[in-house]
Amino acid sequence: MKNRSSVSDPVDAYDRIAPHFAHLSAGRSAYLDRIEKLVVAEIPGGARSLLDIGSGDGVRCLRIAAAAGLKDCMLLEPSAAMRSLWPLEANGWPIRAEELKTRDGQFDAITCLWNVLGHIFPEASRVDVLRQCARLLSPGGRLFIDVSHRYNVVHYGVLPTSLRVIRDIVLPDERNGDVSAHWGEGGICCATKGHVFTDGEFRRIASAGGLSVLKCFAVDYSSGQMRGSKYAGHLLYVLSERVP
Repeated sequence: MKNRSSVSDPVDAYDRIAPHFAHLSAGRSAYLDRIEKLVVAEIPGGARSLLDIGSGDGVRCLRIAAAAGLKDCMLLEPSAAMRSLWPLEANGWPIRAEELKTRDGQFDAITCLWNVLGHIFPEASRVDVLRQCARLLSPGGRLFIDVSHRYNVVHYGVLPTSLRVIRDIVLPDERNGDVSAHWGEGGICCATKGHVFTDGEFRRIASAGGLSVLKCFAVDYSSGQMRGSKYAGHLLYVLSERVP
């Protein structure tokens, strides 16, 4: 077993945690369910196709597709252990998000959920992934991304959040949001690198990727309740390709 302090590549970490992924997801079911409902409600009428980036075990993507009446569903997941859990009917790309430039297609909806974008490094790679999402969106299509909000005072607490704000003001750096994510489940302890975003940061990189933010929802990470302030939740964005 790797030491808890040993930080794994995100794909390696998901390979290790795959047997316990369903249990981890159940622990955040209130938040995840709320995000799903918001996504389904915002998918344009008449949409038929979905690309899900960072699909994990595939269950969530197929559930969203079924609820929205989407007939064509493409999963993207680089972890072989996660792909081994896919339902038999799943169809997908065994690649990292950073390899989207090698694929073609048009999708009416693209999802990148549960802070998957935060496992992509460095910032330039995140921008490129967003640019590829814009390229793959069909006309009128929608991109859905939820991220961990580093100014979520309800989840992180007043003092840690205040220190983050001060650091961003005094020492602005794209790496300020870099963190280690720790998972302990089924006797397995592993850590991987992650990134937590500010609203301003996300909007900036979305614009650099050729996208426009249409809506932003704040959702309590523990209860799944909608919040009126972005400082009280993690953030779900609804985006479209930016029209020149």
